[in-house]
Amino acid sequence: MKTLAENRRAKFDYDLKDSLVAGLSLSGPEVKSVKAGNVSLTGSYVTVSAQGAMLVNCHIGPYKYAPNEKYDPTHSRQLLLNQKEISGLLGKEKGLVIIPLEIFEGRRGWLKLKIGVGKARKKTDKREYIKKRETQKEIRAAL
Repeated sequence: MKTLAENRRAKFDYDLKDSLVAGLSLSGPEVKSVKAGNVSLTGSYVTVSAQGAMLVNCHIGPYKYAPNEKYDPTHSRQLLLNQKEISGLLGKEKGLVIIPLEIFEGRRGWLKLKIGVGKARKKTDKREYIKKRETQKEIRAAL
């Protein structure tokens, strides 16, 4: 499983409680563009409704060998989840955010999206997270 894009900022900005893997519904040139590394997950999020889940504001650049007339790189893309997973996401408590963590290549070249469910960290929580990370580094260096 080759990681194609990662949202590193998400693990710092959010306190993730749960994660889930979903398929991505993309067109052919979009798949080639993602596999070429022309994708960014920063600023993107997932919305869930009874009809399904959508990946919003994920930037997938145009594939340079495809005709790109009227191509919007940040349009919403459907996530492939079964009804049980969708209802599980809808049943979560208020205040939780669903964010994409990484895009990777699954079996047979299918593109998968790992999404995380969590709460946004406040500034003080981020400072505590940094302190804890630094002390862990110092302990590892001492050993």
